[in-house]
Amino acid sequence: MRNEFRRAQLAIAALFCSLGFQYASWAARIPVIKTSLELSPAEVGVLLLATGVGAAAAFPLVSLLMKRLGSRRLASISCLGLIVVLAGIAAAPNYPVALVVMLADGVLVACLNVAMNAQGAALEVKFERNTMAKLHAVFSGGTFVAALLASGITTATESLSAHFGVAAVILLALTVFAWPRLLLEDLPAEEKKRGRLTLPSRVTAWLGLAMVFGTITEGAMNDWSALYLKEVAAAPAELAPMGIAVVSAMMVLARLFADGWRARWGDRRIVITGATLAAAGLAVALLLGGLVPALIGFACVGLGMAAVTPCLYVAAAKEGPNALTLVATMGTTGLLAGPPVIGFITDATTLVWGMAAVALSALLVTACVAQIRWHARSEEKVLA
Repeated sequence: MRNEFRRAQLAIAALFCSLGFQYASWAARIPVIKTSLELSPAEVGVLLLATGVGAAAAFPLVSLLMKRLGSRRLASISCLGLIVVLAGIAAAPNYPVALVVMLADGVLVACLNVAMNAQGAALEVKFERNTMAKLHAVFSGGTFVAALLASGITTATESLSAHFGVAAVILLALTVFAWPRLLLEDLPAEEKKRGRLTLPSRVTAWLGLAMVFGTITEGAMNDWSALYLKEVAAAPAELAPMGIAVVSAMMVLARLFADGWRARWGDRRIVITGATLAAAGLAVALLLGGLVPALIGFACVGLGMAAVTPCLYVAAAKEGPNALTLVATMGTTGLLAGPPVIGFITDATTLVWGMAAVALSALLVTACVAQIRWHARSEEKVLA
């Protein structure tokens, strides 16, 4: 049973890694995309908004595909589609084509996000082991590796085609590895009986809002940290992607220990404390200004937000498969649609005020979670 668990855990981890890697690969090159297509900050915001629109509109499609295909096949198809998206971004000749490509990216990200978290929730239920935080650590690891790859390739060439070609090979290898090892069943039979489409409960609604604000915070750091370091903190071009790397590195480290924190202090306390730390750390960094305070503030965001989304996904899974799909889709929408809002704020004011909105978003997570009475676990699960 232990070998079976590890086999499935590694496969699901490959899905999480793929999503983080693909997302950060193009997010780290936003400055280059902005320059090559001659975009204003508002147009960058609209470009990112297209991904959020795709993710939000994908909810009915994701629910249908989950029922028709199951999470195993949906995840694999989505991974292959995201490889095609990278090629489309590199080849986009103009702004309208780029908008269409990013719309498709939003749909595919929504599909993969729901599918991989369904696999993760099923893994915890089937083997009675806490592992969701570690799976999300692999997502952060994927973004970290992608940021380092982007930084390294940028020193050699500005070519998006060369960069995304290397990224595509890595993504294909991860997909091929994961496919034969994924779980065949998404949830136990008793959970599927609860899978009829109903209006979301009060708990599900608050979880969804908390997830939106949490993923806005994560997504904005990925999408705008590079520009902040370059345009506000005056960092050299080769150091601009290090904003993503710092956030991702702290998330990886924290998520490796987060399952233990969940067992010791409870999910609710972890979420509230972490989101507060992220908001306070980023706010202080913005007030101080400069490269070093920015990197420290970004590290606080990574540390504070590390356990937020894993805890919210686990709570949503306990509400049933439809709740998980809704909360995951809202999370994807926040991850992809939130950063464009930061772009609009930046265009109207400055990037400093845009990042201040990110700090406010982290603080709003605590307000949402405060409305939820978290269910205590009836028994301790083994940490994996």
